[in-house]
Amino acid sequence: MAKLHIRPDVVKGHINPEIQGHFSEHLGRCIYEGLYVGENSPIPNTNGMRNDVVEALKEIHIPVLRWPGGCFADEYHWKDGIGPKENRKKMINTHWGGVVEDNSFGTHEFMELCRQLGCKTYINGNVGSGTVQEMSEWVEYMTFDGVSPMADLRAKNGHEKPWKVDYFGVGNENWGCGGNMLPEQYGMMYRRYQTYVRNYNNAAPVAKIACGSNVDDYEWTEKVLETTNRRMPKEAHGAMDGLSLHYYTHPGGWENKGSATDFTETEWYETMKRTYYMEELVTRHGAIMDKYDPEKKVGMIVDEWGCWFDVEPGTNPGFLYQQNTMRDALVAGINLNIFNKHCDRVKMANIAQMVNVLQSVILTDGERMIKTPTWFVFYLYQAHQDAELLDSTLETAMVGPEGHQAPNMTESVSMGKDGKMHITLTNESVSEDYPIDVILDSGKAAAVEGMILTGEMHEHNTFDNPEQVKCTSFDDVKLADDGLKLTLPKCSVLHLTVTVK
Repeated sequence: MAKLHIRPDVVKGHINPEIQGHFSEHLGRCIYEGLYVGENSPIPNTNGMRNDVVEALKEIHIPVLRWPGGCFADEYHWKDGIGPKENRKKMINTHWGGVVEDNSFGTHEFMELCRQLGCKTYINGNVGSGTVQEMSEWVEYMTFDGVSPMADLRAKNGHEKPWKVDYFGVGNENWGCGGNMLPEQYGMMYRRYQTYVRNYNNAAPVAKIACGSNVDDYEWTEKVLETTNRRMPKEAHGAMDGLSLHYYTHPGGWENKGSATDFTETEWYETMKRTYYMEELVTRHGAIMDKYDPEKKVGMIVDEWGCWFDVEPGTNPGFLYQQNTMRDALVAGINLNIFNKHCDRVKMANIAQMVNVLQSVILTDGERMIKTPTWFVFYLYQAHQDAELLDSTLETAMVGPEGHQAPNMTESVSMGKDGKMHITLTNESVSEDYPIDVILDSGKAAAVEGMILTGEMHEHNTFDNPEQVKCTSFDDVKLADDGLKLTLPKCSVLHLTVTVK
């Protein structure tokens, strides 16, 4: 019998809604066909955005969306994507599939999408192949409310009033596809470029995000922070509001990612093991950040995470289209629990990617759309958004074959804005159910409701069977004098809503 100890009176931090953020890149069918079909499409749309996809995303309360990349961001020149669509420049998407990018989805379209979703905006700027002037003018075009060349151009293009840019990424993966820079080199570039990401009109400031590490490149984190902090005047605080981190889960390593749907139990557990590596990455990068930012004013922004498997047979290898099973659901649940429990440092996380690419929450095929198991995990976890993290400890054991073992369960607990306690649990075992005693160190559970996502490890939704995997009510939980008693089914993600008196 495992024990989950919860201390309702001990608040460990605030869980930003942005921890459940998303990422959309000009890659494969994420933007085109997935999110945007154009105003003249027979697929029902509002100003070109697919109605079915927008409604499904609103169901999980998307808090923030990152765009236009990814690697695409550092070859994207924003002026190519404004003005009459028939006049917009066409280009070859050299990173992803070698297809023609017609720039019919640009700044105005992205802002319209975020308006429909009701989410915050995260724009990624071009450092790798762009100029300081280009980046400065883009910020002016989007946010300046007054008389200026860029504000006039925005009005000419049909949007007189400025938009709100909540977050601005100064480059992407500049250690690789964004310029193959050394950390000190990028640190100097960041100092220069961020200077011109200005805050206009005394509006809420644009939060500036620096390019952080690829996985466990701790030298990058150290050198970038050392360079950006050197001789920076105290009054320049706000030069960096966030530092990114990218980490993808694939069971066979970068060169042997494996199938998204055809995998063994050993590959299942190896996937879980590699997912748990996120805990070490957040902890160790966080320790370096603590040296330069002990007050934790700079957020860790995990703006690319998720499963990366081989593409589905017969699809363009540059489109990164993959199916999504219960394995993906467990990966999502584990990561979100980790981010919650490190919410003092992790301020945003963006799963890659939103539609039709990598670990998507939605897949589309023409007029058809399905919600993936990952979508249902975000549905279960949305109660954690803007909640207070509570102190909790779960007894766990290792599970899986030797050499491929991982902890068998994860958890995170919060006190929601609704005044109720929210517990999320994952069970990584494909064969064992686990009895759990939930012990409240103060208060008493007066009522409990549960929703669960569970199934055989390979199960997934298809366009012919779109509801094979979905949430159901969970009733196998009982009130006890000191908390709750339940049995957590194998291969499952569970959310409990507890009324405490």
